[in-house]
Amino acid sequence: MKIGIIIETKEPEKSWNALRFAVTALKADHEVKVFLMGEAVEIQHMSDNKYDAAAQLHAFDAAGGTILACGTCLQSRMIDGNEVCPISTMTDCLDMVTWADRVVTF
Repeated sequence: MKIGIIIETKEPEKSWNALRFAVTALKADHEVKVFLMGEAVEIQHMSDNKYDAAAQLHAFDAAGGTILACGTCLQSRMIDGNEVCPISTMTDCLDMVTWADRVVTF
């Protein structure tokens, strides 16, 4: 199955769970794409002792998942895109939604 995941929160536990779900789906042989929108683009720079969403983001990337990050949301926070979180557009988000069999939003 093709699973699209939209994450809109940087709240540590919610974003950590969203990314754990993404990693679990990859390990179950699903194709998974994650689109970070709004404050979620900050996940890559977050630090939380209990809920390490940044580590889950890197685990997802290392497992072969596709991560997209809203370019406008990155720019408004003066964050540069990078290999893990490349600058993406709303067209990329739309493409992910139409590609996916299911879309989950956190």
